[in-house]
Amino acid sequence: MTDSLLALDGQTALVTGASRGIGEAIAHQLAAAGARVICSSRKIEACEEVAAAIRAAGGQAEAAALHVGDPAAIDALFAALDARGVAVDLLVNNAAANPYFGPMIDMDLDAYAKTVDVNLRGYFWTTVQAAKRMAARGRGAVVNIASVNARRPAPGQGVYSMTKAGIVNMTEGFAKELAASGVRVNAVLPGLTETKFASAITSNPQLMGMMQKLIPMGRSASPGEIAPAVHFLLSPAASYITGTCVTVDGGYLA
Repeated sequence: MTDSLLALDGQTALVTGASRGIGEAIAHQLAAAGARVICSSRKIEACEEVAAAIRAAGGQAEAAALHVGDPAAIDALFAALDARGVAVDLLVNNAAANPYFGPMIDMDLDAYAKTVDVNLRGYFWTTVQAAKRMAARGRGAVVNIASVNARRPAPGQGVYSMTKAGIVNMTEGFAKELAASGVRVNAVLPGLTETKFASAITSNPQLMGMMQKLIPMGRSASPGEIAPAVHFLLSPAASYITGTCVTVDGGYLA
């Protein structure tokens, strides 16, 4: 049975990028805690599979198509939820883009724009739409998935790291502005995690060997090791926590 301080019964959570990896793990974690989860990503079929697995386990979930790089798509999703009378109590901004790996000076503007549009504008506008509605009800919580790259830019990922640093600053700004409205905003900074997103590193023995030497725990995380931190920050147990960043990195930034 879920501890009452961690229970999310009766609340609706929107998770972006929920079709796989960390987002999928978060969706399962929140559903197990009692939340009704809206699993969203560009790939609606993959989200349907995640939602079906949650329902098969006894949870509540549905799928929604959402490209967070498109502000009109974000507006459309919230308008559709409004029309159905569905209020988002909890938001997890997790969908991210990293289309380029290499020196910043060689990155073209199309790749730059995609990275910024998804990782910064997408998080910003999804938060704006959710937070306006949360503030009107006097309650709500947002968790932004940033990265340890926000604190320590990674080689070959300069612009991605830059956007993650922006997410940290955005989190702190929203937290200060929304606190009086009963809305909390925090961030989780995962370290190297076993996902398709990080496979360029985790599937490369040489790169992985280098990373293991930098991580005191000597290994990467599973997505399921990131999700509990998100759950905690969304739960009543974190009722006096806003504007903070929780690092889940095996000691990488220590």
